[in-house]
Amino acid sequence: MSVKHSKFKNTGLLFELLVRKITADTLEGKESPAINILKKYFLNTELGKEYKLYEQLSKHKHLTEGKAELVINSLVETSSKLNRTSIRKQRYNLVKEIKEHYDIEKFFKVKISNYKIFAALNNLIENKASDEVSPETVINNKMTLLEHLTKVPVEEKRDELLEEFQSYDKDLRILTYRVLLEKFNDKYDGLKPAQKEVLKEIITSVDSPEKLKEIYNNRIPRIRTALTQKIKTISDEVVKIKLEEILKYVHPLEKNDKFSNDDIVNLLQYYELINEL
Repeated sequence: MSVKHSKFKNTGLLFELLVRKITADTLEGKESPAINILKKYFLNTELGKEYKLYEQLSKHKHLTEGKAELVINSLVETSSKLNRTSIRKQRYNLVKEIKEHYDIEKFFKVKISNYKIFAALNNLIENKASDEVSPETVINNKMTLLEHLTKVPVEEKRDELLEEFQSYDKDLRILTYRVLLEKFNDKYDGLKPAQKEVLKEIITSVDSPEKLKEIYNNRIPRIRTALTQKIKTISDEVVKIKLEEILKYVHPLEKNDKFSNDDIVNLLQYYELINEL
């Protein structure tokens, strides 16, 4: 016998869905009940402690099989030391309160990228607290988490447009650059100075992947410092949580990482976030 996965009992999933709801409500320009719900059930609570286990799972990547197994065993063992009775009670009340403010079916229809690994960890935690456990279920869930923790990143596809540009002779590249810059100034007149500066640097260095990577890595420490300073001035705990989550992804590219279009978008969004704060 094994405990089947339930979205209603998945602490990690409930937290992520609440954060998404806060974002959706904010974008619609309305007050978000999810803010107070998140504060009530995840700040200084047993449920909040359990969410930290899911958070830890998301942090670890590209591990050896031995280290990955150690992480999984540590998370499951830590979960057994939490007050399971309090967690079940808090989770029940949490779902009940969500139902009072939102259509529960629509609430759970939002796609979460970490759903599969959160479900696997939830099953291991719930089965750990169960009297009878199916070995097959435990193995399947462990395999899911091991695959996630040990997965090697897939090499990105070649950027054909960039390669074509690099094949141009020097004069043609300069001419292309000037045309792009003129169009850029016309089209992106509404961007903030820092965002314009980033795009201009990228256009100037478009035929040098190493230079692009250098531009990105030079700016990231300044962005981290700016965000860290902003976090210290914010009193709203929910906003702080969201910013601290974002900060985890603001880091320089590693030696073997390739600069991509996503990195350009990230830089622009970081500056937009700083400006909004």
